[in-house]
Amino acid sequence: MKNIPAIIWMIVSLFCSPLALFAQEGMKKAEAVAGEKKEKKEKKVDIAFLPVIAANPTVGVLFGVLPGLNWNMGTEADTRNSTGLIGLYYTTNNQLFTSFRSNAFTKDDGFNLLTDIRFNLNSQPTYGLGSVLDRSPIVGGDDEVSDDPYNKVPKNEMMAFNNFRFYQTVQKRLKKTNFFYGLGYHLDIFWNINDKQLDLDASPQKITHHYRYQNLKGISTEQYTQSGLSLNATFDSRDNVVNPYVGQLAAVSLRAFPKFLGSTESASQLWVEYRKYVNLKKSRPRNVLAFWTYGWFVTSGTSPYLALPAIGWDMFARSGRPYTQGRIRGEDLVYGEAEWRFPLQRTKNKWGAVLFLNTSTASSRTENINLFQNMVLGYGGGLRFMINEKKRVNLGLDYGFGAHGAQGLFVNLNEYF
Repeated sequence: MKNIPAIIWMIVSLFCSPLALFAQEGMKKAEAVAGEKKEKKEKKVDIAFLPVIAANPTVGVLFGVLPGLNWNMGTEADTRNSTGLIGLYYTTNNQLFTSFRSNAFTKDDGFNLLTDIRFNLNSQPTYGLGSVLDRSPIVGGDDEVSDDPYNKVPKNEMMAFNNFRFYQTVQKRLKKTNFFYGLGYHLDIFWNINDKQLDLDASPQKITHHYRYQNLKGISTEQYTQSGLSLNATFDSRDNVVNPYVGQLAAVSLRAFPKFLGSTESASQLWVEYRKYVNLKKSRPRNVLAFWTYGWFVTSGTSPYLALPAIGWDMFARSGRPYTQGRIRGEDLVYGEAEWRFPLQRTKNKWGAVLFLNTSTASSRTENINLFQNMVLGYGGGLRFMINEKKRVNLGLDYGFGAHGAQGLFVNLNEYF
C-alpha cells in the first residue's frame, strides 16, 4: 500500500479522539466525586462474561467468550448508556474471530462514538452476487447447493481469507436534540484469499463467482483494500441502546474510498438505516414490536468482491439469521426484519422470548439481476434472560430456519437490533 503513513495518521487521529473524550469525561468525574469519600461509589462499568458455544452455517460449531460491557459516562438522567462487545472465538471450520465493537455516548450525550475493530482468519461459502440461492458455486455449473450446516455439500464454494477492519465514527450532538452528525474512517483489508473451488487447469476451467467478478473489474484475486472517509448523520430517540422499548433510529452514512487513502479501487458506498420500536401494552413495556431495515449501495466506482454489501457484515453482524455471513451479496442490498419481543412471566421481566421474520434482496449489475427480483426469507424464535434488569442487558438464545436447509443456533448478548 502506497499510502500507509496517511492511513496510520487517520487511524491514530480518529482512535485518539474518542480516547481524549473519554479522558476529559474521566477528569470531570474525578472532580465531581472529590470530597465525597463517605459516599459509596456507584459501579460505573457492568461486565457480563459469557462463554459461548453455538452452531450456524458460517462457523460449524463455535467455542469462545463474549464479554459484554455497559457503562455510563454521565448520569442516568442526562446521558445514555454505552455498550461494547468483545469477541474471541474459534470454530470447527478452523476460523478465528476477534473483535471489539462499541456504541458509546459521552457526558450529556455530547458525542456518539461508534467503533468496529476486527481481525479474523476466516472462511465462508459464497455463491456469487444477487439473491439467487439455487445457483452453483461454479459459474455455469450444476453442482448441488445446500445451506444446511448439518448436511454439508463438499463442493460448496469455500473461500479462506484473512481480514482486518477498523471503523471509527465520531458524531457530535446538535444542541439538546436527538440528532448527531460527524465524520468517520473505514478500513477493510482482505489478504491470503484462497478461492478453493477455482481450478484454471481443469478442462473446462472451473471459474468461481469471486474470480470472475474480480477479473471483470481488473482487481487482484489474492488481496485488496478499501480505505476511506464518511459523512454521517443519525437521529436516535431510543430509550435504551441495547434493548429499546420505544423510540426510533434513522442513520445515513456516505462513504468515499479513494485510491490516495490506500483503496485498491476508488469507490463510494451509501448506508441508510431505520429502526422503530412500538410498545404493545403500557403495563408491560417489554411487550414490543421491533422493526429494522437498511439499504447498502455501491454508488460509484468499484468495490472488491468481499467489500461489497452483504448480510452479516453490518456493525454487530446481526443481519441475516439463519444464513451464513455473506450468503446474500451484491452491489445493492436491502434488508428488513420484524421481531416480536414479549415477557414470559406475568409480572417479572427476567424471562422473555422473541419471534422473528426477515428478508434480504441483492442485485448483480454484471449479471443483470435486479434488486427485489429475488427475496430470501429467514424466520425463527428464541429465549431471553435479562442478566441486568437496570440496563436491560439480555442473554439471547435463538434458532432460525431458511431456504435450502439453512438453519442455525445463535447466542448473543443484547437484542439483535
